[in-house]
Amino acid sequence: MKRILLIVICLIFPLAATANEQANVSIKKFKFIPQEITIKKGSTIRWTNNEKRQYHSVWFELHGDPEPEYFFPEEFYEREFNETGSFTYRCGPHPEMIGTVIVTD
Repeated sequence: MKRILLIVICLIFPLAATANEQANVSIKKFKFIPQEITIKKGSTIRWTNNEKRQYHSVWFELHGDPEPEYFFPEEFYEREFNETGSFTYRCGPHPEMIGTVIVTD
């Protein structure tokens, strides 16, 4: 019985993990690293501010989103993507910082 339960858990758990994966984008030296990231639909991206003193935002302005609150060093911002497509974003206070999220099925 325990063996069957273990097999069932091993089969189900990887499916649950891939349904909502998390990707990471680092913010350092006024850049999104990586600048372009491809994820699967249903995944979440975490942007982490790795600057020493500077605040940032992750603003999907061209998609009609309001600018989110700024986040400071060692803080992060997360967003889940449930639609496929290409989504460009920028840092509100630093418009030269641009990134792209590509969401696939």
